[in-house]
Amino acid sequence: TAPAPTGVPDDAPAPIVPLAQLALADAVRDVEAHVAADGWDSPPRVFALVRTADAIAANPGLADQLPPEVVTAARGIPDHLVSVEQEGLPDAETLEELLGTLSWPSTVDGAAIVAERVILPPSAEEGLPTDPAAALAYLSSHPDRQDVRLAVGVLRDGTPWCAVRTRANDDGNDVAFGPDLVPGLIEALRATFE
Repeated sequence: TAPAPTGVPDDAPAPIVPLAQLALADAVRDVEAHVAADGWDSPPRVFALVRTADAIAANPGLADQLPPEVVTAARGIPDHLVSVEQEGLPDAETLEELLGTLSWPSTVDGAAIVAERVILPPSAEEGLPTDPAAALAYLSSHPDRQDVRLAVGVLRDGTPWCAVRTRANDDGNDVAFGPDLVPGLIEALRATFE
């Protein structure tokens, strides 16, 4: 057997994840899967995240509109979140510009964004044209490009969770999850609560 990593005993307990972060992880997984069902080449999509029990208390009729398993989960998990896709987003040239236009009322407990990006190895920058249109054409046709879908959620207190799916491995079982996979987007989303 291989030795445990330095400083971590074989019988070390798994890190404890706060219940609110587990609820956020479930919400991010759900919005990523929701967007994935529509396929690739989509614009960014933004979701408000609200504690389900609070949403039902404020609007009792909502319980009849939600799947029964969501209502049941909300009764047993106080931090359970329901996502509300935001329609009519302002026009923006960049994802950063879009996030810079967003702010949330106090009734929103978190937010999530799902966006697609192209990732290239650093060596691809060597031949990058300076003209923006030519650069886009170059990047779009580069043989080493990787299309990825990023789903990032944060709670009002800054707690993050991320999901990353590649077009090359477009299967729900191949989605990577973690709290800090997309640090720049996490920070931009956190700023919408300031």
